[in-house]
Amino acid sequence: MKLLPRIHDIYVGRAVLTTVLLTWAVLVGLFVMMGVSDQFKDIGKGSYTFAHAVAYVAYGVPRNAYNLFPTAAVIGALMGLGQMAATSELTALRALGLSRRRLGLSVAATIAILTAAMVVNGETLAPWAQNQADVLKANAKYNTNMATARYSGLWAREGDTFLNAQGGEEKLGESGGTSLQLHDVRLYQVGDDGRLETLTYAVSAEHVSSGWVLHGVRRDTFEPRSVKRETFERLPWNSRLDPAALAAGLSRPRNLSVRELHDSIEYRQRNGLDARDYEDQYWSRWFYPANVLALCLAAVPFAFGSLRSGGMGKRLFLGVLFALGFWLLQLFFGRMAGALKLDYRIAYALSPVMMLLISGWLFRRRSS
Repeated sequence: MKLLPRIHDIYVGRAVLTTVLLTWAVLVGLFVMMGVSDQFKDIGKGSYTFAHAVAYVAYGVPRNAYNLFPTAAVIGALMGLGQMAATSELTALRALGLSRRRLGLSVAATIAILTAAMVVNGETLAPWAQNQADVLKANAKYNTNMATARYSGLWAREGDTFLNAQGGEEKLGESGGTSLQLHDVRLYQVGDDGRLETLTYAVSAEHVSSGWVLHGVRRDTFEPRSVKRETFERLPWNSRLDPAALAAGLSRPRNLSVRELHDSIEYRQRNGLDARDYEDQYWSRWFYPANVLALCLAAVPFAFGSLRSGGMGKRLFLGVLFALGFWLLQLFFGRMAGALKLDYRIAYALSPVMMLLISGWLFRRRSS
């Protein structure tokens, strides 16, 4: 079997590409409209306006495109192949001597090109855009002066003090509420003349009911001719920074690239912090291409049987059924890995392996 693309491969690929892109556009557009309507509840809080809501949703389009692509791929592939089957085009191609495997490879090659583009998007544009969206909303909603930098974490300002935190998370408190904990914190206090007066480093900063508390503190005070250093195990920090605003500005695991996730996992493991959420996202990124291709290949055999008859509704139903079933299966394995502290690599490998086994079984069944 020659692997170089032939005219029939291009024809099948173009048919699948058209329906995938159309399905993708419909899904992304639907989520954009839902996203805008969901932002209505926050309009009017602080200085958050309708324009901010539209910008927030627009920034989220690359992330939505990345998340929705597997669903769009399987629905679009089924609809494209189903249309070709309904018009006997697949039968004609089979009569020319093309095997089911070759037709499946034509579909897989088309999906692989789009998947590669989505992988690049998921590592570059989508994380950056989502971080911009979160900071935009937090600054407008809470009237704060805050920013996030790609490699230097969270930045916020309160008066003459600048805060920098490399990471953080919200934790459940004993009373059932949540508390914000920041890690690797630096506080820069600047004088009226622009000179740095004090530099305070803390292993962590936690917001509790009584206010902010710094842990593992080292404070350097810069005097005209000397530097004074003080250390504290625990030090209250008199600040009115809103923990909700800071939490909104933190880079969440889903907004990080694979490299940043890897660095975050190593940092948390070195410091005895929980890295499960980061490991979950890290391995989901690595298995993303395999998931998309396995999902589409598992659906291809239906084009040679049940999709010959029936309208677009049947093909749409099967596509949604496949996507939903795969999502539930992956969610189940992922939650099991998190609850039982299993290796996420095994959890994320099970779903595509099962889909590929189903695909192979269906291909053999259709061939017999």
